[in-house]
Parts: sequence; C-alpha cells; structure tokens
Amino acid sequence: MPIRKVPDLVLEKLTKLPKSPGCYIYKDDDGDVLYVGKAIVLRNRVRSYFQTSTKHSIRIERLVSKIRDIEWIVVDSELEALVLECNLIKEHRPPYNVRLRDDKSYPYITITKEAYPRVLFTRKVRKDGAQYFGPYSSSYAVRDTLQLLHKVFPLIPCGKSWSGRNEQRPCLYYHLGRCMAPCAGLAKKADYEKVIEQVGYVLKGKEDFLVNDLKAEMEAAAEALDFEKAAQIRDQLNAIDHTLQRQKVLTNDRVDQDVIAVVKDDRGAAIQMLYIRNGKLIGQHQYMLDGAADAPPGEAVQEFVKQYYASAPDVPREILLPVEIDEINIVQSWLRQKKGSAVTLEVPNGGEKLRMLEMAANNAELALEAFTQQLEAKEEWAAEAMQQLQEELELPSLPLRIEGYDISNIQGTAPVGSMVVTENGEAAKGEYRRFKIKFLQETPNDFAMMNEVIMRRLRNYLDGNEKFANLPDLFMIDGGKGQLGAALKARDSLGLSVPMVGLAKKQEIIFVPTHQNLDGSYSFREVVLPLTAPGLMLLRKLRDEAHRFALTFHRKIRDKRMNGSSLDEIPGIGPRRRRMLLRTFGSIEAIRRATVDEIAAVPTMTKGMAEKVREYLVET
Repeated sequence: MPIRKVPDLVLEKLTKLPKSPGCYIYKDDDGDVLYVGKAIVLRNRVRSYFQTSTKHSIRIERLVSKIRDIEWIVVDSELEALVLECNLIKEHRPPYNVRLRDDKSYPYITITKEAYPRVLFTRKVRKDGAQYFGPYSSSYAVRDTLQLLHKVFPLIPCGKSWSGRNEQRPCLYYHLGRCMAPCAGLAKKADYEKVIEQVGYVLKGKEDFLVNDLKAEMEAAAEALDFEKAAQIRDQLNAIDHTLQRQKVLTNDRVDQDVIAVVKDDRGAAIQMLYIRNGKLIGQHQYMLDGAADAPPGEAVQEFVKQYYASAPDVPREILLPVEIDEINIVQSWLRQKKGSAVTLEVPNGGEKLRMLEMAANNAELALEAFTQQLEAKEEWAAEAMQQLQEELELPSLPLRIEGYDISNIQGTAPVGSMVVTENGEAAKGEYRRFKIKFLQETPNDFAMMNEVIMRRLRNYLDGNEKFANLPDLFMIDGGKGQLGAALKARDSLGLSVPMVGLAKKQEIIFVPTHQNLDGSYSFREVVLPLTAPGLMLLRKLRDEAHRFALTFHRKIRDKRMNGSSLDEIPGIGPRRRRMLLRTFGSIEAIRRATVDEIAAVPTMTKGMAEKVREYLVET
C-alpha cells in the first residue's frame, strides 16, 4: 500500500491498527485532538487517509498534513462506535469535525419525575427520567406557554416539590381553584396524574385527545347537575381553543416529524429545524455548524443529525432530510434504538413534505445571513475595542487575550477569587478558573487576597500547569490602586512583566501603572474613556463577569458551610432528607437543639436515623 510521507510515530501506529469497529482520534504536535471518526474496520479506514492514491478534499488534505499521532478505541459494533463518536466530538470539539455550535442553551419545558410532578422552564436536558418538550424558539414562548398551562390546569404554582403529605396549610391558589394543594395533603394522586397527562397532550401538540376528554367530562358534569364544574371545564376548552388557533396545521396525516434543511457557503452552514407534532407546527429553531464551510452538504447534515439527536429529548416518527447521507442505515438503527419504536429518515421528492423542506430552507438562508451579519458586527466591535485599549493603555501588543480578576467575601468569610477570560473580545468560558483563598488574616484584607490569587495563577504558569499555560496580553484587576498594586507586587516577585490595569467601579477609571518608586510601590496614571467607548465596555463586561463568577462560587461555598456540610457528612442523609430537615428547622443549630422525636417526625426520617443525626450534631 503506497503511503504518503508521514511522521515515524504515525507510520508505526498504522501497522498496529486492529481490524475491529471503533473510533479513531487524530492529534497534532501539541497533543490536541484534530479529528474524531468512526469505522467498521479501523485498520482499513484509518490507513485510507494516508494512501497516495486517495483523493481528499482540501479540508482533509490540511488535516492529514497536521496529524502527528493516532489513538483508537475498539468497540463491539458500528452502533456503539457511532455513539462513542458523538460523545468524543462533544468532549473535544475537534476543529476538523463538523460541529454543532453549543454557544448557547435552548429553552425547554420539563415535567419532572416526582410524586407530584412540576411543570417548569429549563435550559438543561438531564437524564433524570423527566419529560422534556422543546426546544422552543425563545424563553418568551416558553413562559407564555407555561402561563397558559397554569391558567388552564391546577398545577403547582409555587414551583416547590411536594410529597403529598400534609406539610403546611394550603395557600390562596388552592381556594381559587388554581392548585390542588399537594403541600397540605389535599391532592389525590390519581387526579393529579390525570392533570399531568392532559398537560402532556398540550405540549405534544395532541390537544384533540384532550378536547375530546374534556367535552365528555363537561357533559357528564352537566348531566349530574354539577354546573360549576361544567363551567370550569368550558373555560378550559375556550383557553385550549385559543391555543389551537395560533398553531399552523401543515400536514393532514397527523404524523410527528422533524424537518431539517441546510444552507451552506464559504461563511459556514445553518440548519433550520421545524418541529411538527400531530400535523401541527409547534416550534422551530436555527442551529449553526462550525467547520462545515468546506464539507459537502450531506456530511454537514449527517453530523448534525448525530450530534443533535445524541442529546435531544424527543425523536419523532419521521425525520425529513434535504440530501441523502452516507450512514443512513446505521443512523436510522441508532435512532430506532433511542426511541424504542420505528423511525424513518427520508429525503422527500415532492408533495407536502418537499414543501415543508423548502419552507425550512428559506428560513435557514435567512438565519445564515443574520448570523453572518451579527458575527461581522461583533468582530468589528471587538477589533475596535482591542485597538482602543492598545492605544489608550499604551500596550506593547493588541490585547487578544485579557484576564479579569475579582475577590468575593463577606467580612472575610469563605473568600474566593475568580479568573475570567476574553479571547478576541469573546468570553472563553473554558478558560475560567476559581481560587479558594488559603491565607486568612484576622481582619479581611482584599489586597492580600488579590496578591495571593495573582501569585497562584502565575506560579501555575511557571510550573507548567496546563490549565494556566496561556499568559494574557493584559491583566484586568477589579478595583483601584490598592488591588492593582497588590497584583503588581505578585507579578514582580516572580520576575514577569505582563501588562496590568485596574478598573475602579464608581467613576469607571482605568488605572495604568507608569513607573515603580524607590519603595517598591507604583505610580499610576488615570485613563478616563466615554462610557460608550468599545474599549471601556469590553473591560466593564469582563469586570462584571469576574464579579458574577466569583460571587456564585462564594455563595456555593458559604451555603455549604452554613447549611449543608454537617448534614452531608452523616451516612444516610442525602439531598432530600437534608432539604426536609432544613425546611422544617431552618438551620443546623435548630436541628442540634431538637429532640430525637422531633427529628424523627420530619418526613422521610426514621427513629434510627434521627438518633444518628442527633448523636452526630451534638458531638460536632
């Protein structure tokens, strides 16, 4: 087999490839993942990349020229290889794979898996047994739908989880008929489950089933002379009818479908999804693909289908595609396994299905155009902001990477530091870092804390810690001369010379060190920019993000120390029991003062467990 000129390590790996199904991973000089692929026979597939007779696209030629190492993972079947490939692409985000952008989360509605399920807004789809519906076009659409559901159905309005036991007095919503009061033990489980089933019909676009049930129930109530209940059901039907009028009926066969269209050019690729349930259009969404500019449309669609449905909460009966994909049989088998019933991937040739595909393609074209304009505007703004900072702060180079730092504590308790990063004006969240302050003085000292955080960050860099391998073009310290001076002292003690500035909160003044005095302190000049100046806005965004990141970490540590740490250390006390104990007594100290019988009376607790809690807390 003629082999292209390749590094010795790669050549050696090619001779050891197994004749098994699995995934292969290409890496560059630095060990970073370039590409992830799958194969029925690893040996044949991987070696084909390096054969001189194989004609590759420009993208793959560039990939092969950068490969310096190969790894592989053997599995039992092509189906397992497909699942593994999706997981590896999601984990490593390889630059030569077509990747679904994950720069934002999408809104869903979830029906939780609990004794008395709640219907909630969420942006995370978890494998927790709950039902998920969406994604919706916007958070406003979700809240509008939730508002309607709470108006039509007696769901839990407070959003709290209840066991159905009598834990408190019912609130006003119960007396208004807007809640069944599971908090007071007044909700019959069978009745509540029926309500949740009806909510599911609405969210699945199958209101016809619900309407028929409600009409039969209304007629039965009228015949029984229960006119109040009949009127209540009538109002429900009117609200549902209002919802139905807003939904567009696209097909007459009442099939659940996802319609996928792709539009791509040298700018990238946009995917438009139409979600059709029971023949009605219930939602749509646009997705952008990275690394798809040089990929054929079939590859872009295929990679999107695999990555999207790997974590999608719902797989419909039919998926309409704009082009044929190479792995249609294995992808279809995988989707059938996920759904547990028949799934069809189809490229329509005419009729209603082709019309829907064309409608989706038109929307995809508009989405790609809007995305390109938005991206160009952001890049232009970021370039202007970095150029302004270089000039005004007299930096030696353009600040492509800026790190922002903040300290969060309340009177010295649970102090933490945060490091947030922007690269080319965009937040690089994978580079964010947090620090627990180790050296605690008797009185809170923000300057000493900042000195410690900067010292630890730079020492990690000098020690070769991969998490701190990249030095920034600029350090931005949240604070005035004191905080900046403490950071400069840490930098100088390690013999480094990275530019640093401080940003004071009140007047939005940027402090820039000018020269070091004989006593080791610094003199500063003040830079005042208009509040709308791009450079200042970039620093302010970074400062606010550093503050948010530090504050959330501080709250997490503080809450754990105040509420959770003691209980978490007791065997048998999980999150639910801990929550019930704190809800009942209010604090660890109150639980410590309680008797064994009082603790045992808390829902989910037993006499033996209460004795264990009492014994542990009294000792500690």
